[in-house]
Amino acid sequence: MRALLALAAAAGLAAPAPYPVVRPGIRLSFPADHGAHPAFRTEWWYVTGWLKGEDGRDIGFQITFFRVNPHAAGDNPSRFAARQVIFAHAALSDSRVGHILHAERAARAGFGLAGAATGDADVRLNGWTFRRLADGRFASRVGGRDFALDLTFRPTQQPLPQGQDGYSRKGPKPEQASYYYSMPHLAVTGAVVRAGRTERLRGEAWLDREWSSDYLASDAAGWDWTGLNLDDGGALMAFRIRRKGGGILWAGGSYRRADGRMTRLSPADVAFSPTATWRSARTGARYPVAQMLRIRLPGGIRAFPLRPVFPDQEVDARAAGQPIYWEGAVRTDGGRGYLELTGYTTPLTM
Repeated sequence: MRALLALAAAAGLAAPAPYPVVRPGIRLSFPADHGAHPAFRTEWWYVTGWLKGEDGRDIGFQITFFRVNPHAAGDNPSRFAARQVIFAHAALSDSRVGHILHAERAARAGFGLAGAATGDADVRLNGWTFRRLADGRFASRVGGRDFALDLTFRPTQQPLPQGQDGYSRKGPKPEQASYYYSMPHLAVTGAVVRAGRTERLRGEAWLDREWSSDYLASDAAGWDWTGLNLDDGGALMAFRIRRKGGGILWAGGSYRRADGRMTRLSPADVAFSPTATWRSARTGARYPVAQMLRIRLPGGIRAFPLRPVFPDQEVDARAAGQPIYWEGAVRTDGGRGYLELTGYTTPLTM
């Protein structure tokens, strides 16, 4: 569930060309599925997490790489033809700052500057990187005017297939879906550089991997999504896709207990209820930044209050041709993670 899916449409890249259809029956394979799937319209490597500063404060972060196949090059033999486009985004939520810091980049693949390799995770964009190391850790380097991150992510649990063994429905039609897995509870080490000072950090993160050709129904406005690392070792992902004009078009998720037992959540098992909103003075958008998430489990209903570390975690990336959305670090009872809110300014268009 990722905000920058709208990039292809916003940049005028989408084209009526055939893409592979997402269908049930996928068998995830590693390390190959850590790498790119270039035939599909879009995919992402999306890391969110919490870091502990040297002074003990909590810092949220987001690192995202997108690959888009615009089908715009056709038979054009030029090396400059846009056969694949790479977008990337990085953000920092530091309570000492009180508002989000972010940076973006975009470029067509090629010339050794941008690309996403198949076979294993290895994505690059003009000096920004996300890749898997020989020892199984992931590593990323990103940076902008206000900050730079140099982090490694060590898996501590097996990948978590979302939906039906990795086939994740996103709408009423079976093809409105993605192939999707997560890697919760990644152990993070590394550094953040800000104002010429390097700060060593440790923490915990969540990696989402999705690839799709037909993600949203035409009457979808946007989504609310959360991924939570629970203190007992469990993991929870939940989302809802909102309908234009009001109501819920689809919902779902998964809950993995610390002992590995899985509960897959159907649309009837997930309910988001706003408990507080925040209005952006920059864009006028009003976001439900605090919510009560209730999920139905075999033993009954369990509630997870989602509370932001601070309200102003809106990302206005229009200067880079990207959408406006809210993505922020949140706490819950017995855990913490991230909440993403899209389509609250204008509906997303695929």
